[in-house]
Amino acid sequence: MTVSETEIESAAAVPVDAGAYREAMSRLASAVHVITTDGPGGRAGFTASAVCSVSDAPPTLLVCVNRASSAYAALTHNGALCVNTLGEGHEAVAGLFGGRTPMDERFAAGTWRRLRSGAPALADALVSFDCRIVGRHAVGSHDVLYCVVEALAAPGQADALLYSERRYRTLSSAPRSGSAPAEPARAVRSVGVRSAEGPARALRSA
Repeated sequence: MTVSETEIESAAAVPVDAGAYREAMSRLASAVHVITTDGPGGRAGFTASAVCSVSDAPPTLLVCVNRASSAYAALTHNGALCVNTLGEGHEAVAGLFGGRTPMDERFAAGTWRRLRSGAPALADALVSFDCRIVGRHAVGSHDVLYCVVEALAAPGQADALLYSERRYRTLSSAPRSGSAPAEPARAVRSVGVRSAEGPARALRSA
């Protein structure tokens, strides 16, 4: 049995339901980050999983942000941000920055320092990428921000915090060279369920 071009075109013409798309995307395991900014536009931050490397020459990454986000105006005005990648134990921080918590209360939850841009860097983050925004591209409800990394801070080894199927999970760190593995594989374990309002917003970078 073959599929005709007409049948293919007909199937392609049916729009994908937004709810079904979000449900499908929830199955993609992603690292969890807190994106922060500070400067003339004010201090702001939000939880996001929509972060991706673009190039290492120069070191560049991208961040997707909803234009309706409470942090959007500050990001636009400041032109700089810090991507703080979270580890095990940061679930509460991720929840605060992913919800409707006032900005001052969000930043009260952690210990912060400054790198080069002035954006807050979480002191015990798995790694912090301090960036200057060099470009943006509007797609649907979001802006894709292209960011050149100008400073890095990586305080040490820790288990990574992931978000998959609306649940936080941790990914055990790989053993260092020459040491015996603590587990047979890089095991992923669940660390709790969050409501759709918090991390689901994080997955949409809202």
